[in-house]
Amino acid sequence: MTNAPPEHPRPQRLIVDKLPSPIGHALLFTDEAGYLRALHWEDFEERFTATVRRMHPGVPLEPGAAPDQVRRPIADYFGGALARLADTPWRIGGTAFQRTVWTALHDIPPGEIRTYAAQAARIGNPTAIRAVGAANGANPISLVLPCHRVLGSNGTLTGYGGGLHRKQWLLAHEGARA
Repeated sequence: MTNAPPEHPRPQRLIVDKLPSPIGHALLFTDEAGYLRALHWEDFEERFTATVRRMHPGVPLEPGAAPDQVRRPIADYFGGALARLADTPWRIGGTAFQRTVWTALHDIPPGEIRTYAAQAARIGNPTAIRAVGAANGANPISLVLPCHRVLGSNGTLTGYGGGLHRKQWLLAHEGARA
């Protein structure tokens, strides 16, 4: 397995913002240093906020505006500048395995799709297909760490925490063919 990126320091607080998009409002959780720590969709707000609280126990959540360095690349992505999504500054926690899987997601270019098996091989653990799938499902920064670009081995759309309709829209927006 490739070396896991280091775990980032625990945030002191998380600012919660909502960013409109063509597929619903994105919830942005940023830390005091301006890094994106979590992203999900407003229709899953209650469940995902509980997940963020488990990921960052005791860290206060405060309403506020995410910094432009986070908002702008995501808005630009939805405006058609697909490569800008990679400019979003982010930090993650999770286990060493999860960090490895999530970082490998960041390397999938817009419009390209991979299978869970290909991702497992890419991280140097070709037998960990199900574990890669589980890590994808626990991805706290969907969209920016583009788990929507990973499909089942036969090319079918498989789970996406934001709903398969969003995964399908995102892939179509990027010009990918599932």
